[in-house]
Amino acid sequence: MKKLSLSFNNAIILTFVLLRACRTGQQKPGVRQSTGVYQYDNEKKTAVARKSGPYYSDRQAVTGKNGMVASAHPEASQVGVAILKAGGNAVDAAVAVQFALAVVYPGAGNIGGGGFMVFRDKTGQAFTLDYREKAPEKADKDMYLDSAQNVIPRLSITGHLASGVPGSVAGMAEAHRRFGKLTWAQVLQPAIDLAEKGVALTEREALGLNRTKKSFLQVNPEKRYFMKADTTDWKTGELLIQKDLGQTLRRIQQQGRAGFYEGETARLLVAEMQRGGGIITENDLKNYQAVWRDPLVGTFRNYKIITMPPTSSGGVALLQLLRLVEPYPLRRWGWNSDSTVQVMIEAERRVYADRAKFLGDPDFVKVPVNQLIDKDYLKTRWSDFTFAKATDSRAIKGGTLPGYESLETTHFSVVDQEGNAVAITTTLNGGYGSRVVVGGAGFLMNNEMDDFSVKPGVPNMFGLIGNQANAIAPGKRMLSSMTPTIVEQAGKLYMVVGTPGGSTIITSVYQTILNVLEHGMTMQQSVNALKFHHQWLPDNTLFENGAFSDETIQKLQSRGYKLEQLTNSLGRMDCILLRPDGTLEGASDPRADNTSVGF
Repeated sequence: MKKLSLSFNNAIILTFVLLRACRTGQQKPGVRQSTGVYQYDNEKKTAVARKSGPYYSDRQAVTGKNGMVASAHPEASQVGVAILKAGGNAVDAAVAVQFALAVVYPGAGNIGGGGFMVFRDKTGQAFTLDYREKAPEKADKDMYLDSAQNVIPRLSITGHLASGVPGSVAGMAEAHRRFGKLTWAQVLQPAIDLAEKGVALTEREALGLNRTKKSFLQVNPEKRYFMKADTTDWKTGELLIQKDLGQTLRRIQQQGRAGFYEGETARLLVAEMQRGGGIITENDLKNYQAVWRDPLVGTFRNYKIITMPPTSSGGVALLQLLRLVEPYPLRRWGWNSDSTVQVMIEAERRVYADRAKFLGDPDFVKVPVNQLIDKDYLKTRWSDFTFAKATDSRAIKGGTLPGYESLETTHFSVVDQEGNAVAITTTLNGGYGSRVVVGGAGFLMNNEMDDFSVKPGVPNMFGLIGNQANAIAPGKRMLSSMTPTIVEQAGKLYMVVGTPGGSTIITSVYQTILNVLEHGMTMQQSVNALKFHHQWLPDNTLFENGAFSDETIQKLQSRGYKLEQLTNSLGRMDCILLRPDGTLEGASDPRADNTSVGF
């Protein structure tokens, strides 16, 4: 990251900016803000881009009448659409996409990880499935600390001890058992074909495998998975064939969840753990279950938000963020104007502080969800806010609730012809997980144990701070930021949203929703739009190059905001919007290989 350092040479200009800061929220309706590169035109009822433009790229949306799949890889999206065309529903397609991503997108697609599913059926009934990984039965809260109680570097990130018990196969088996229409064999076959016949590497995938070759060899010195036989670098278009993974997928196809959690695959996984000092056992695998949870449902203005409850922190945080900014005229202020950005940053600062204090696995700790999203409680979180200056994160703690006892991921969205909708976010945690490949089975293991609070107050790989609510315990699910979300308008399906990005998932989903609902963007424009991120600690705001105009930067810095311009990007959105004419708009992120396919 490149630190941005701007200064004012003229004291008169600085004084003027400070005075304007206090008046920004008092503009007359219909007056357009001049500080941003994007604003809402009240007369045309649409978003208007300034000359410099607010977008990462000008990618255009994909449309379809009968179904839409938006995922991180073109092959996986094609698989999902093929399942829909074969008569499958949105859940069938989602299961097929999950397994296809395990083949074509090894950095994050997985069978050795976990995730969350939000499902809204054609009648409007909503369901959420938690197939997040669990801590093994031999885990303990101090397992990554040395004798002096200091965190041992990278022990929770790289290698066999970093893995939680995988949940992806159990989750897909359970989702298909309850809602699938096609046979299990049908939805598994495309992934098997891709593994055994090979997939042509995209430029991004080839670069990723080449970049991680050294770390793969360090963790798996006797294996050559994800490497060419001659050990030379991969090139775009070359076939990646994964025979062992194909055999693992065949066992899952033939035996269902038992094909992963018992028998040969389980034996290979446990042997791999023993070889490298991991602690996952046969009992851990056999006892793992995905869990149906009550959806977290709230409102923002006239929209209904259906999202994921804990063990994900994403749904709670998203509803908090939306409700915190609801009293403010974001549309009138304009996209990424100084006032819009300021209230969004301050909301993020307070929400991430609450996340650190209160959120954890609801099967182990009391998570005060209803209190955290209560509007009266959220009003108290604004009590120390002023437009005149930034709040100091060191002065912000998790809120006070009466009676309370104290980044690599992938997302995909599916909508079928009948209006069933699925939002799934799934992960290995870091890119390529723990870098452990299960010998003889050909799949990568996660490094999700790092998502626990390894030590209270010590940040994880994404800089997130945790506390006792997210401490390690046997059988406990680690806290996540994943935020798969479905939005309704007037009782009808409107939007399916989600992204990878570690701690930035929540803020990317938040901005993408606001871009449509508040700033009049199309779904694809919203995905293309440049983004920013704040997470309480560290006390700085990251932003994509071009996300803020020079004037917005100057105004924010004059109020004490610390800004850092990213050299990379934020989010990898895969979203679907139902237009008024019934057309589905698929919007996949131009920042990577993400692709929407409709028909």
